[in-house]
Amino acid sequence: MEGKKTDLLQGTLDLLILKTLTPGALHGYGIAQRILLTSRETLDVQQGSLYPALHRLERKGLIDSEWKESGNGRLAKFYSLTRAGRKQLAGELDQWQRYARSINWVLDSQ
Repeated sequence: MEGKKTDLLQGTLDLLILKTLTPGALHGYGIAQRILLTSRETLDVQQGSLYPALHRLERKGLIDSEWKESGNGRLAKFYSLTRAGRKQLAGELDQWQRYARSINWVLDSQ
């Protein structure tokens, strides 16, 4: 199963995007690539999922966007965390860790 790309659990994409934006602003393709690379090429976020999630997070005030020149000279929309996004991320990380710990308890039982 190693090396196989995995579908994201419902609700985790927002968490991954917020975490990915922690170091600084990225454009959509950069976000998808960083998630792919940091997941050791297991989580491949498709545009059809990524951009609706980015728009949803922006509407909620958790991220901001700004058009800037990318490395190749083209304009790209760069996304960054807001203060509310950092607060949301902290809460979601805590919740995710409790959830993962609970699943491990069940898997390790018996």
